[in-house]
Amino acid sequence: MASSSSRSPSPPAVAAAADANGTRELEVSLAPAGLMKKDCMWLAVSVQEGFRYIKAFFVGQAKKLTAKSEEAAAAAELQTSKMQVEAADEAETAKKKLQGS
Repeated sequence: MASSSSRSPSPPAVAAAADANGTRELEVSLAPAGLMKKDCMWLAVSVQEGFRYIKAFFVGQAKKLTAKSEEAAAAAELQTSKMQVEAADEAETAKKKLQGS
């Protein structure tokens, strides 16, 4: 006999409701599917943020290596920092939007 911890998750809850004509309509709760979709979107936002950080790092390194003066190297570092802040801000905005929905 299988234990309850090894069972798969239960199917969506199904409720029958009778309308004025006496016919029954089935209502299916899709809450777990909605939560899974939100979690997947949250993960996608986080992965996108990570890729933007990586892009900022490589763009900054390339500009520092090709800089002909210290001013250009400092500007490259500043641009790297700006790109990383923008990535974090956009991810935070997207996550707040997901949390509100």
